[in-house]
Amino acid sequence: MSRSALPLNAIHAFLVTARHLNLTRAASELCITQGAVSRKVATLESWLGFPLFVRHARGLNLTEQGAALLPELQQGFALLVNATEKASRSNTSIRLKAPTCAMRWLVPRLVALEQHRPDIHVALTTTLDHGSQLENFDAAIVFGATPAGSLCLFEERLTPVMASSVTPPTQVTELAKLTFLHPTQDMRDWQLWLTSVEAALPMARNQHFATMDLAISAAIQGFGVTVADVTLVQNDLANGRLIAPFAASVATGATYSLLQRAEKDAPPFLPELVAWLAQP
Repeated sequence: MSRSALPLNAIHAFLVTARHLNLTRAASELCITQGAVSRKVATLESWLGFPLFVRHARGLNLTEQGAALLPELQQGFALLVNATEKASRSNTSIRLKAPTCAMRWLVPRLVALEQHRPDIHVALTTTLDHGSQLENFDAAIVFGATPAGSLCLFEERLTPVMASSVTPPTQVTELAKLTFLHPTQDMRDWQLWLTSVEAALPMARNQHFATMDLAISAAIQGFGVTVADVTLVQNDLANGRLIAPFAASVATGATYSLLQRAEKDAPPFLPELVAWLAQP
């Protein structure tokens, strides 16, 4: 092999193997076979001209030369990774992940941001996982308990909503005549609201949905009445697509929160996006 062809993949395999000192665990992390790990390490050993590991029955040990080389390769590989990540973040694209349940609130804000600041581009990825973390994104909206170090955007408060074309009930007991639309596969959201207003109703007709957004969409079509987060349906209420027949709302204890990369790792304009989303 030419000395000019630095085997970066082999170096990566060596670093992972040196951390585990076990081919099975190294192969698992690299998502390749043990044989492939061995071949990559052998490629680097051939390129260097000396062995890196001593094989024994219980695993691997670094040779003296391998142990001496390891810290410098770790440092050099880290510099390569940081340089490429920095280059990737040098454009104005901000990678934002958000659960589908937040789209009714989030999308109008992103549209307004694009109109106000066309130089900021947000690459949005949606997920059904409400509690997923930052992972490889620049920012992430999560739903549930507020994570440590996150920014609380708003707390979830539920209230009944229905299409403006449907005659609204004047008393809570009149809800029993309608079809109950449930944002989950159980009835806990409706039961929470009914308990808060000290009402017990028979629920003769029920429809269950996988997400709150689907339940809200069904309510807009006049399919029935659902409980929805008051913040998520602000635009629908303001535009007359929905009405909220009762003023009472109940906090579920869950929040919509924003996680973001540390300042030193953040792409340009991430602080501007965070400030925009944090506006009431």
